[in-house]
Amino acid sequence: MAGLLDSVNQRTQLVGQNRLELLLFKLAGRQRFGINVFKVREVLQCPPLTSLPKRNQYIRGVAHIRGQTISVIDLSMATGGKPIEDITNCFVIIAEYNRSVQGFLVNSVERIININWESIMPPPQGTGRYSYLTAVTEVDKELVEILDVEKILDEISPIATEISEGVITDDDLQSHVGEKIVLIADDSAVARNQIKRSLETLGLDMELCKNGKEALERLIELGEQCETDIREKVALLISDVEMPEMDGYTLTAEVKARPNLAPLHVILHTSLSGVFNHAMVEKVGADDFIAKFNPDELATAVNKWVKAD
Repeated sequence: MAGLLDSVNQRTQLVGQNRLELLLFKLAGRQRFGINVFKVREVLQCPPLTSLPKRNQYIRGVAHIRGQTISVIDLSMATGGKPIEDITNCFVIIAEYNRSVQGFLVNSVERIININWESIMPPPQGTGRYSYLTAVTEVDKELVEILDVEKILDEISPIATEISEGVITDDDLQSHVGEKIVLIADDSAVARNQIKRSLETLGLDMELCKNGKEALERLIELGEQCETDIREKVALLISDVEMPEMDGYTLTAEVKARPNLAPLHVILHTSLSGVFNHAMVEKVGADDFIAKFNPDELATAVNKWVKAD
């Protein structure tokens, strides 16, 4: 286990090639789950946990790790399953999402796999535990489920989506946008709705896509309706990075490679807050990169890039 993540810093070359690496783990049952290695700081045997009064039921306690106090979330309970038993023999995945560090209690950790985003598909339609999935894939002829961690975290500690007063001081944003839309691509329904609620207050019309492939297909469709370029129909593209079928880096590169789409400004907006690759952002031609989720920063960036033309 000590060497499991030793080479994580050498894996950045995968970014932008529509590939990722998943750390596979199990919760209370036999089902395998995966988490992007780029979000993982370390994996360790579950340390002693300190119980807190009035804590959320899914938080098993807090751990003191390398000078930080980190909440440890029982991922099985948080997704509607049974509590993980005998936590002293279990593991904690320390990960960074949305500008904060959390510990995820899991029963066991297996290995890291290298996979193409094209092999990762949207989850099947359904209810129950499937509502906590952003994607699924197949490894060793078995289903691997990728959890919607943003939804889990939002249920434990909801994120404010209101834009602070005075962040956008002028009132001419709508005149720049007109009847154009802002296209949003994100595989998490929670994340899509957070963006939508924030930007609605700016009077913007938005269209939501579930992944990069869907967003690219929609942009191509809209681009065919334009006399000059896509900016006749779309004011801005806001895209997540991690998405099934096509990631945000690949989406951006595809947009910038097409003459009638290339003038479109692209904001990459992702929960990969601590380990993002600035060189790759520049390589694929994205105009901006914002870590989730700060509505003021997002609104400021939207205001900037909508008026940039």
